[in-house]
Amino acid sequence: MRGHTGAMTTTVLHDLDGAVARARDLVAAGGRMLGIAGAPGAGKSWLVDELLVRLVDLAPAHVPMDGFHLADVTLDRLGLRNVKGAPETFDVGGYVATLRRIVSRAEGRVYVPGFSRDLEEPLAAALEVSREAGLVVTEGNYLLLDEPGWREARGLLDEVWYVNVPDDVRVRRLVERHVTFGKAREEAAAWVRRSDEANARRVVAVRGRADVEVHLG
Repeated sequence: MRGHTGAMTTTVLHDLDGAVARARDLVAAGGRMLGIAGAPGAGKSWLVDELLVRLVDLAPAHVPMDGFHLADVTLDRLGLRNVKGAPETFDVGGYVATLRRIVSRAEGRVYVPGFSRDLEEPLAAALEVSREAGLVVTEGNYLLLDEPGWREARGLLDEVWYVNVPDDVRVRRLVERHVTFGKAREEAAAWVRRSDEANARRVVAVRGRADVEVHLG
């Protein structure tokens, strides 16, 4: 099951109940590693939260890709602060290494970083994945990229789902998110147009590599 990387026929789900059932089927078939991909503002985190609550009997664990974002001090040193959120602003090697540790089940628990929206920074060892976790959900924009590092991450996941929402809904959510966390509305809208939408185009271009497409909104 693990390691799909080529073109495939994508299953489409239209509601949360269908997504929950699909995740249960994945585990029943011997899978454990589920990736949730999608453009910025698509609702990936919301879907993950719902799966974690509705599948609590599987002792699920969460590995947010955002936890592997480079810290602002590193982005400044590399001259990447103005493209924060692009693929090159993540520690993809660390992400892949962590996924490998989880897949191997050689350790009783693996501590993984979280991400603070208030600080806009990763938080070291904020979450843990136990050996007994029946389902491990990881979400991020770039899980379907056919590029070094991201390709290896994809190969460690049993399935990757692509979350799809109308662009106007997604962009509105992004602007509101940036305003909530401190940007002026004009600044937030400009950031979305310049940065988030450039990243979104890269994500949408590879949506066909997903096993499942989840339509929300």
